[in-house]
Order: sequence, then C-alpha cells, then structure tokens
Amino acid sequence: MDRARLEAQLAELPLYQYEFLTPDRLTFSERIRTVCEQECPMYNTTWACPPAVGSVEACRARCLSYPSVLLITSVAEVQDVANMDETLATRGPHEALTRRVRDLLLRCGAEEVYGLSTEACAICSQCAYPDAPCRHPDHMFPCVESHGIVVTDLAEQCGIEYLLGDAVVWFSLLFYR
Repeated sequence: MDRARLEAQLAELPLYQYEFLTPDRLTFSERIRTVCEQECPMYNTTWACPPAVGSVEACRARCLSYPSVLLITSVAEVQDVANMDETLATRGPHEALTRRVRDLLLRCGAEEVYGLSTEACAICSQCAYPDAPCRHPDHMFPCVESHGIVVTDLAEQCGIEYLLGDAVVWFSLLFYR
C-alpha cells in the first residue's frame, strides 16, 4: 500500500485525528456488549448491531485477522452533548468521511477493508434484519462498540482527546490488508 499517498490525501480531509495501528492494540470486552444489550435501542434490530454481528469472540477474531487498522476521528459541534437526538443527528458526515477513507485505502493499494464506525446503520429506513440479508453490505459499517471494542482505551493509547465539552468525537476503525 502507498502510505505516503494515503497520508497526503488524509491530510485534505476534515479528520480530527488519525492513527495507523495493529489490531493487537485493541481491547475487547464482553462488558461493552452488555451495555449494547441493556442500554441501546438498536440492539437486535439491525445487521450492524449485536447479535447480528456475531459474538464478541467472533468479532475479535475477524478484527485480528487483519494485519493493520486505521483509526480515524472527526468532531461535530452540538448545543448539548447530552441531547442524544442532536448528537446522533451529527453522525451522517462522519459516516460519509468513513466511506471516503475506505475508498482511499482501496485506491492506495489495500486489497480488502473492513470498517467499523458509529452507532447502528441508518442507510435504510427499515433494516431487513432479521428476515432478509442486508441490502447494502458494501456500504454498512457495523458499530465499533458492537464488536466489544473499548474505544476509550484506544483513545487514551493514541492520545486522542474525546471529552471536548459540547462537541462529539466520532470514531471509525478501518481494518485492511
């Protein structure tokens, strides 16, 4: 992969921060999945969320099967970070940015990219789950937390400030080979 070319193109995007990592730096926890199950209204309603994404162990194995991962973040300003409707309404630009970075990875020589991004997928007005396969598997990015990944550990490892007052820091992980 042409990393210099990729980094030159990443510099032109509205990224807050990015970091090249190896997947073995990720922390996986069943506790994160428990939070999904007990607190997220999207649990068991979409292909991008548990249990459809598989067990935490299966997700861990999938992520660790890739030799490299690119962590990207973006920031969205909000009036009140505690207002979940307002906060979630800022996801769209980050999802579009994640798609752009995935496409850049492929154009710069990555053979395969597996992306994880923000909350549940919002491509379709009604997800086909569980009655039919995902209509857009090439566009859907499962949620980072759906895989049991502890984002706060990763942010701290990489020196990413994620508590920015009334701003939301969105995270994506793009695994590639």
